[in-house]
Amino acid sequence: MAVNTKLFDGIVIFNQVVSSGGFSAAALASGHSTSYISKEINKLEARLGVRLLNRTTRSISLTPEGKEFNEQCQQMIIDAQQAQGILNQSNISPKGTLKISCPLGFGSNYLKPILVEYLAQYPDVTLDLDFSDRQVDVIQDGFDLVIRATTALEDSSLICKKIKSFNGYTVVSPDYIKKFGKPDKPEELINHQCMCYANHKNPTRWVYKTVKGNTIQVDVPKTILSNNAEIQLAMVLAGHGICRLPEFYMADELKTDKLVTLFDNYQIQAIDVFALYPSRKHLSPKVRCFIELLNQRINQ
Repeated sequence: MAVNTKLFDGIVIFNQVVSSGGFSAAALASGHSTSYISKEINKLEARLGVRLLNRTTRSISLTPEGKEFNEQCQQMIIDAQQAQGILNQSNISPKGTLKISCPLGFGSNYLKPILVEYLAQYPDVTLDLDFSDRQVDVIQDGFDLVIRATTALEDSSLICKKIKSFNGYTVVSPDYIKKFGKPDKPEELINHQCMCYANHKNPTRWVYKTVKGNTIQVDVPKTILSNNAEIQLAMVLAGHGICRLPEFYMADELKTDKLVTLFDNYQIQAIDVFALYPSRKHLSPKVRCFIELLNQRINQ
């Protein structure tokens, strides 16, 4: 079935003529000439095959067909104006549901106050939050924004914006050291109990760099393999082994004597936090404003 591309031609002009009460008044209101208005109405009537207006030198009146047509057109125009208004308003004020996935530790330690501030600024937005360490599919799972913490971001078609880099630490509890001793260099990890993060490409291979820039790779024995860093931290605090985590997972614990950092003379590759989203083109206000606020607050 062929699409009538001229379906709406002349309708707004016709409605303007009726609401203004004449061609001259409609021309003045719309900024067109009277002759243009008359031609548009003539073309509309010719296309419809009916007379819509009775014209005299002093006034106009609707024909029965014109009256019925005008009633239908009024609702069409109202609907179109409302639809356009929604789009225009969305460019000014964020609204709708913002669906976010974020690592649990980063969300708990950094994102909570930002979310509170965001909702205070944009009360027309509702949040759908997934705080977990699982690797979600941004497109398939319908997320507006995904936050990922990684040493190496995988190639994808997603737009990625780096938010911040965090240091990584190898940590252990004082109780573990009392029971099993303290390793002085990474190579000694092969004799210890280690907690490994399953979401890493090679979770049991821990890489370090010396002050001279030499790379050391240690294939550690895994006591626990987990895809949840919160579980790893809990197990380490309970004295069950050694793990490596970014500082945002254990910011509070590092300030106390609950954890001991190991290998301070060695470097661990920084953990970068990225905001990923499907497309930069036509980025919705709710996503754009959240990214801007996130970037401002995290880097203050």
